[in-house]
Amino acid sequence: MTEYQTITSEDDVQRDGTIKLHGPDGFEGMRKAGRLAAEILDATAELVQPGRTTASVDDAIRAMMLDAGAVPATLGYRGYTHSSCISINHVICHGIPSDKTFKEGDIVNVDVTPLLDGWHGDTSRMFFAGEPSLKAKKLVDVTYDCLMLGIEAAAQPGARLGDIGAAIMAYAHQHRYSVVREFCGHGLGRLFHDAPEVVHAAKAGTGPELKPGMFFTIEPMINLGKPWGKVLKDGWTAVTRDKSLSAQFEHSMAITEDGVEIFTTSPTGKHQPPYA
Repeated sequence: MTEYQTITSEDDVQRDGTIKLHGPDGFEGMRKAGRLAAEILDATAELVQPGRTTASVDDAIRAMMLDAGAVPATLGYRGYTHSSCISINHVICHGIPSDKTFKEGDIVNVDVTPLLDGWHGDTSRMFFAGEPSLKAKKLVDVTYDCLMLGIEAAAQPGARLGDIGAAIMAYAHQHRYSVVREFCGHGLGRLFHDAPEVVHAAKAGTGPELKPGMFFTIEPMINLGKPWGKVLKDGWTAVTRDKSLSAQFEHSMAITEDGVEIFTTSPTGKHQPPYA
Protein backbone atom coordinates (compact mmCIF):
# COMPACT_ATOMS: atom_id res chain seq x y z
CA MET A 1 0.00 0.00 0.00
CA THR A 2 1.33 3.42 -0.95
CA GLU A 3 2.10 5.73 1.98
CA TYR A 4 2.06 9.51 1.67
CA GLN A 5 3.71 11.96 4.06
CA THR A 6 2.78 15.62 4.36
CA ILE A 7 5.93 17.73 4.69
CA THR A 8 6.22 21.00 6.55
CA SER A 9 9.14 23.41 6.33
CA GLU A 10 10.52 22.18 9.66
CA ASP A 11 10.38 18.44 8.96
CA ASP A 12 13.55 16.36 8.74
CA VAL A 13 12.97 14.63 5.42
CA GLN A 14 14.17 11.03 5.19
CA ARG A 15 14.32 8.54 2.35
CA ASP A 16 11.83 6.11 3.88
CA GLY A 17 9.75 4.96 0.90
CA THR A 18 6.90 7.39 1.52
CA ILE A 19 5.70 9.78 -1.17
CA LYS A 20 6.16 13.31 0.13
CA LEU A 21 3.41 15.93 -0.23
CA HIS A 22 4.80 19.47 -0.05
CA GLY A 23 3.26 22.81 0.81
CA PRO A 24 3.90 26.41 -0.29
CA ASP A 25 7.47 26.54 1.08
CA GLY A 26 8.41 23.52 -0.98
CA PHE A 27 6.86 24.96 -4.13
CA GLU A 28 8.75 28.21 -3.66
CA GLY A 29 12.05 26.43 -3.08
CA MET A 30 11.60 24.22 -6.13
CA ARG A 31 10.63 27.17 -8.33
CA LYS A 32 13.94 28.86 -7.56
CA ALA A 33 16.06 25.72 -7.96
CA GLY A 34 14.22 24.69 -11.11
CA ARG A 35 14.55 28.10 -12.72
CA LEU A 36 18.29 28.14 -12.04
CA ALA A 37 18.64 24.69 -13.60
CA ALA A 38 16.73 25.84 -16.68
CA GLU A 39 18.79 29.02 -16.97
CA ILE A 40 21.98 26.96 -16.86
CA LEU A 41 20.77 24.76 -19.73
CA ASP A 42 19.77 27.87 -21.66
CA ALA A 43 23.37 29.09 -21.36
CA THR A 44 24.70 25.64 -22.24
CA ALA A 45 23.16 25.91 -25.71
CA GLU A 46 26.06 28.13 -26.76
CA LEU A 47 28.66 25.76 -25.31
CA VAL A 48 27.84 22.53 -27.16
CA GLN A 49 29.92 23.05 -30.29
CA PRO A 50 32.09 20.73 -32.43
CA GLY A 51 35.65 20.66 -31.11
CA ARG A 52 34.81 21.64 -27.56
CA THR A 53 35.50 19.16 -24.75
CA THR A 54 32.75 17.86 -22.52
CA ALA A 55 34.93 18.68 -19.50
CA SER A 56 34.99 22.37 -20.46
CA VAL A 57 31.19 22.40 -20.56
CA ASP A 58 31.08 20.74 -17.15
CA ASP A 59 33.48 23.37 -15.78
CA ALA A 60 31.24 26.14 -17.09
CA ILE A 61 28.16 24.54 -15.56
CA ARG A 62 29.86 24.24 -12.17
CA ALA A 63 30.89 27.90 -12.30
CA MET A 64 27.33 28.98 -13.13
CA MET A 65 25.95 27.05 -10.16
CA LEU A 66 28.51 28.41 -7.72
CA ASP A 67 28.04 31.96 -8.99
CA ALA A 68 24.30 31.62 -8.30
CA GLY A 69 24.87 30.45 -4.72
CA ALA A 70 24.10 26.81 -5.49
CA VAL A 71 26.23 23.67 -5.48
CA PRO A 72 26.17 20.79 -7.99
CA ALA A 73 24.16 17.99 -6.41
CA THR A 74 26.03 15.42 -8.50
CA LEU A 75 29.47 16.47 -7.21
CA GLY A 76 30.45 13.76 -4.74
CA TYR A 77 27.10 11.96 -5.09
CA ARG A 78 27.85 8.24 -4.69
CA GLY A 79 31.43 8.98 -5.67
CA TYR A 80 30.61 10.94 -8.83
CA THR A 81 33.22 13.66 -9.41
CA HIS A 82 31.57 16.03 -11.88
CA SER A 83 28.94 18.77 -11.90
CA SER A 84 26.81 17.42 -14.75
CA CYS A 85 26.23 14.36 -16.91
CA ILE A 86 26.93 14.76 -20.63
CA SER A 87 25.72 11.90 -22.82
CA ILE A 88 26.51 11.75 -26.53
CA ASN A 89 24.79 9.74 -29.31
CA HIS A 90 24.42 6.13 -28.08
CA VAL A 91 25.00 7.03 -24.42
CA ILE A 92 21.63 6.69 -22.70
CA CYS A 93 22.51 8.65 -19.56
CA HIS A 94 25.21 9.41 -16.95
CA GLY A 95 27.92 10.22 -19.48
CA ILE A 96 31.04 11.40 -17.64
CA PRO A 97 32.64 14.72 -18.74
CA SER A 98 36.19 14.25 -20.02
CA ASP A 99 38.64 15.46 -22.67
CA LYS A 100 36.34 13.95 -25.32
CA THR A 101 35.32 16.56 -27.89
CA PHE A 102 31.98 17.05 -29.56
CA LYS A 103 31.94 16.09 -33.23
CA GLU A 104 29.87 17.49 -36.08
CA GLY A 105 26.42 15.92 -36.02
CA ASP A 106 26.51 14.68 -32.40
CA ILE A 107 23.30 14.72 -30.39
CA VAL A 108 24.00 15.49 -26.76
CA ASN A 109 22.07 15.28 -23.50
CA VAL A 110 23.20 17.58 -20.68
CA ASP A 111 21.75 16.80 -17.24
CA VAL A 112 22.15 19.29 -14.38
CA THR A 113 20.96 19.45 -10.78
CA PRO A 114 21.81 22.58 -8.81
CA LEU A 115 21.15 22.31 -5.08
CA LEU A 116 19.89 25.76 -4.09
CA ASP A 117 18.87 26.59 -0.51
CA GLY A 118 18.27 22.89 0.16
CA TRP A 119 16.16 22.16 -2.94
CA HIS A 120 17.11 20.16 -6.04
CA GLY A 121 16.35 21.50 -9.52
CA ASP A 122 16.84 18.47 -11.78
CA THR A 123 16.53 18.78 -15.56
CA SER A 124 18.10 17.64 -18.81
CA ARG A 125 17.86 18.74 -22.39
CA MET A 126 19.13 17.63 -25.79
CA PHE A 127 21.57 19.72 -27.84
CA PHE A 128 23.01 19.47 -31.34
CA ALA A 129 26.72 19.85 -32.05
CA GLY A 130 26.56 21.17 -35.58
CA GLU A 131 23.98 19.63 -37.92
CA PRO A 132 22.75 16.13 -37.01
CA SER A 133 21.19 13.61 -39.36
CA LEU A 134 17.47 13.71 -40.11
CA LYS A 135 16.91 10.46 -38.21
CA ALA A 136 18.69 11.90 -35.17
CA LYS A 137 16.58 15.06 -35.32
CA LYS A 138 13.38 13.04 -35.50
CA LEU A 139 14.41 10.93 -32.50
CA VAL A 140 15.06 14.07 -30.46
CA ASP A 141 11.74 15.63 -31.50
CA VAL A 142 9.78 12.49 -30.60
CA THR A 143 11.57 12.21 -27.26
CA TYR A 144 10.60 15.77 -26.35
CA ASP A 145 7.01 15.01 -27.33
CA CYS A 146 7.14 11.89 -25.13
CA LEU A 147 8.14 14.03 -22.16
CA MET A 148 5.34 16.53 -22.72
CA LEU A 149 2.74 13.79 -23.28
CA GLY A 150 3.84 12.18 -20.01
CA ILE A 151 3.38 15.50 -18.22
CA GLU A 152 -0.02 15.95 -19.86
CA ALA A 153 -1.09 12.51 -18.64
CA ALA A 154 -0.06 13.46 -15.09
CA ALA A 155 -2.22 16.57 -15.25
CA GLN A 156 -5.50 14.69 -15.65
CA PRO A 157 -7.89 14.50 -12.66
CA GLY A 158 -7.56 11.16 -10.88
CA ALA A 159 -4.36 10.30 -12.75
CA ARG A 160 -2.11 7.49 -11.60
CA LEU A 161 1.61 7.06 -11.97
CA GLY A 162 1.21 4.39 -14.64
CA ASP A 163 -0.64 6.83 -16.89
CA ILE A 164 2.64 8.70 -17.45
CA GLY A 165 4.55 5.67 -18.70
CA ALA A 166 1.60 4.48 -20.78
CA ALA A 167 1.44 7.79 -22.65
CA ILE A 168 5.19 7.85 -23.26
CA MET A 169 5.36 4.23 -24.38
CA ALA A 170 2.40 4.53 -26.77
CA TYR A 171 3.87 7.54 -28.55
CA ALA A 172 7.39 6.11 -28.77
CA HIS A 173 6.09 2.81 -30.17
CA GLN A 174 3.93 4.70 -32.67
CA HIS A 175 7.19 5.97 -34.17
CA ARG A 176 8.85 2.52 -33.86
CA TYR A 177 11.24 3.65 -31.14
CA SER A 178 11.86 1.86 -27.87
CA VAL A 179 11.68 3.03 -24.24
CA VAL A 180 14.57 2.39 -21.86
CA ARG A 181 13.45 0.33 -18.85
CA GLU A 182 16.59 0.33 -16.70
CA PHE A 183 16.30 3.98 -15.65
CA CYS A 184 13.35 6.03 -14.50
CA GLY A 185 12.18 9.33 -13.09
CA HIS A 186 12.02 9.87 -9.34
CA GLY A 187 10.67 11.90 -6.49
CA LEU A 188 12.79 14.84 -5.41
CA GLY A 189 12.76 18.00 -3.33
CA ARG A 190 15.14 18.24 -0.42
CA LEU A 191 16.28 14.75 -1.39
CA PHE A 192 17.94 14.21 -4.77
CA HIS A 193 16.26 10.85 -5.37
CA ASP A 194 13.17 9.73 -3.47
CA ALA A 195 9.89 7.88 -3.93
CA PRO A 196 8.11 7.39 -6.22
CA GLU A 197 9.91 5.75 -9.12
CA VAL A 198 8.46 7.14 -12.34
CA VAL A 199 8.81 4.43 -14.97
CA HIS A 200 8.44 5.42 -18.61
CA ALA A 201 6.82 2.21 -19.87
CA ALA A 202 3.75 1.29 -17.85
CA LYS A 203 0.08 0.35 -17.93
CA ALA A 204 -2.52 3.11 -17.67
CA GLY A 205 -4.55 3.15 -14.47
CA THR A 206 -1.88 1.46 -12.38
CA GLY A 207 0.42 2.72 -9.65
CA PRO A 208 -0.04 5.31 -6.91
CA GLU A 209 -2.58 8.09 -7.24
CA LEU A 210 -1.02 11.44 -8.14
CA LYS A 211 -1.84 13.86 -5.32
CA PRO A 212 -1.28 17.63 -4.96
CA GLY A 213 2.12 18.38 -3.45
CA MET A 214 3.97 15.50 -5.09
CA PHE A 215 7.31 16.52 -6.65
CA PHE A 216 9.00 14.24 -9.19
CA THR A 217 10.87 14.10 -12.47
CA ILE A 218 9.74 12.69 -15.78
CA GLU A 219 12.76 11.88 -17.95
CA PRO A 220 12.06 9.43 -20.78
CA MET A 221 15.04 7.86 -22.53
CA ILE A 222 14.05 6.82 -26.05
CA ASN A 223 16.20 4.64 -28.32
CA LEU A 224 16.29 4.48 -32.09
CA GLY A 225 16.90 0.71 -31.81
CA LYS A 226 16.23 -1.83 -29.08
CA PRO A 227 15.46 -0.71 -25.50
CA TRP A 228 18.30 -2.57 -23.81
CA GLY A 229 21.25 -0.81 -22.26
CA LYS A 230 24.35 -1.65 -20.27
CA VAL A 231 26.57 0.23 -17.82
CA LEU A 232 30.25 0.49 -18.72
CA LYS A 233 33.13 -0.45 -16.42
CA ASP A 234 33.33 3.10 -15.05
CA GLY A 235 30.14 2.28 -13.13
CA TRP A 236 28.20 5.25 -14.52
CA THR A 237 28.01 5.50 -18.31
CA ALA A 238 24.94 3.71 -19.67
CA VAL A 239 24.92 2.93 -23.39
CA THR A 240 22.59 1.18 -25.82
CA ARG A 241 23.62 -2.44 -26.34
CA ASP A 242 23.06 -2.19 -30.08
CA LYS A 243 24.88 1.20 -30.28
CA SER A 244 21.73 2.88 -31.59
CA LEU A 245 21.13 6.56 -30.88
CA SER A 246 19.40 7.50 -27.63
CA ALA A 247 17.76 10.77 -26.55
CA GLN A 248 16.36 12.11 -23.29
CA PHE A 249 14.57 15.16 -21.88
CA GLU A 250 13.79 15.75 -18.21
CA HIS A 251 11.63 18.14 -16.24
CA SER A 252 11.08 18.50 -12.49
CA MET A 253 7.41 19.09 -11.76
CA ALA A 254 4.69 19.10 -9.15
CA ILE A 255 1.12 17.92 -8.97
CA THR A 256 -1.15 20.86 -8.12
CA GLU A 257 -4.83 21.12 -7.20
CA ASP A 258 -5.74 21.68 -10.85
CA GLY A 259 -2.98 20.02 -12.88
CA VAL A 260 0.81 20.26 -12.89
CA GLU A 261 3.49 22.89 -12.46
CA ILE A 262 6.77 22.44 -14.32
CA PHE A 263 9.65 23.89 -12.32
CA THR A 264 12.33 23.62 -15.03
CA THR A 265 10.75 25.26 -18.08
CA SER A 266 13.21 27.35 -20.10
CA PRO A 267 12.63 31.04 -19.33
CA THR A 268 13.87 31.97 -22.82
CA GLY A 269 11.89 29.43 -24.83
CA LYS A 270 14.81 27.04 -25.48
CA HIS A 271 12.69 23.96 -24.99
CA GLN A 272 14.16 21.70 -27.68
CA PRO A 273 16.86 22.03 -30.34
CA PRO A 274 17.80 23.62 -32.60
CA TYR A 275 18.26 26.69 -30.42
CA ALA A 276 18.46 30.14 -32.00
